[in-house]
Amino acid sequence: MFAVGAIGAIVAPFIAGQIADRWFNTEKFLGISHILGGILVWQLASIDTYKGFLAFSLVYSLIYSPTLALTNSLSFHHLPDRDRDFGRIRVWGTVGWIVVGIGIGQWLLHQHTPATGDAAAVTAAQAAGMADAFKLSGVLGVLMGIFCFFLPATPPAKDEKKSAIGSALRAVKHQPLLTLFLIAVPVSCIHQFYFVHTAPFLGQFQNQAEGFINTVNKVVGVGGGGLMTIGQMMEIGVLAFIPLFAKRCSRKMLLCVGLAAYTLRMVLFAYGPSLPASLQLPAIILGVSMHGFCFGCFIFVAFMVVDEECSTDVRASAQSLFNLVIVGIGIIVGSKIAGTVAEWATGADKTMDYTKLFSVPMWAALTCLVLMMIFYPNKKPALADGDADLSESAEPDES
Repeated sequence: MFAVGAIGAIVAPFIAGQIADRWFNTEKFLGISHILGGILVWQLASIDTYKGFLAFSLVYSLIYSPTLALTNSLSFHHLPDRDRDFGRIRVWGTVGWIVVGIGIGQWLLHQHTPATGDAAAVTAAQAAGMADAFKLSGVLGVLMGIFCFFLPATPPAKDEKKSAIGSALRAVKHQPLLTLFLIAVPVSCIHQFYFVHTAPFLGQFQNQAEGFINTVNKVVGVGGGGLMTIGQMMEIGVLAFIPLFAKRCSRKMLLCVGLAAYTLRMVLFAYGPSLPASLQLPAIILGVSMHGFCFGCFIFVAFMVVDEECSTDVRASAQSLFNLVIVGIGIIVGSKIAGTVAEWATGADKTMDYTKLFSVPMWAALTCLVLMMIFYPNKKPALADGDADLSESAEPDES
């Protein structure tokens, strides 16, 4: 189920990137994609067969996945100062995560949480209520598509005859993009452990409904998704400070901070439940908050690196290629690994051993951090010395 959604991200660079860079205005492509995607995702609320859900998810991923990278390339195309301005734009995506996460959590709490029944019955009722999330997504998708037609015109480079995806692939062969792309694959796999297993991991604490967690539930709702928005709240803070550090700290330093946060998050998830009862929830919430540094210092900065290391006529394709790694290959491989590890970490009594589960991505994240420190080149912060925009250079820096 999770892996099929990543197929669109693999196809996107070879279709959407080429279209946006060579043939079709980016904002129009985004508008059409979001409207079609909104219509499709609405159907997921009523489909109750495995094959049907799988098929609709596949078609939806082919239409929606390209938009993730193209919104970045459209932003970079128009922003006068990438380091200063991109965070101010991207932060509103994070606000959207928080609003929807808490909103759905509250909806499940008040509309789909029975007043009586054991934990299993409560969890089942909340799961059934998640169909409403698809309907909300469908409505927002159509509204987003209409809005996209009013975005600034972003025409393709029609005069450029070379294949955009071919030029982007040639750029990836050079440092620092080569190291970044290679490390992004295992990082995306680590990401899958967070997105697949964190909600049920948090849900077991939330359904205790006593003391401090009961107060937390009243604020963020239930189901795990609302509690995960703490990570997005921290993300806003991190993104707010990125412009202050982007011109002063090397890209390598920022990326390493992000990888260190990935490691610490999994340490807290793996060993937090073993702490004294009074420290368990604070440790786990601290682990959730690490998402702000994971995204802000690695994923967000990586998008900036991709933009500044490529020429302007292949930015959409380059962003789509990185998107292929993050939400394509990484998700497919990561979903398989996360599922296999989950089976290994599940005991004979069907109880999940979260220490075993999260220790695997913990060691993987630490390995990625070490590899980044060894192989990623040391470069000055972009524009730190007053040079012209590096992203305008015809070829990437090979030093």
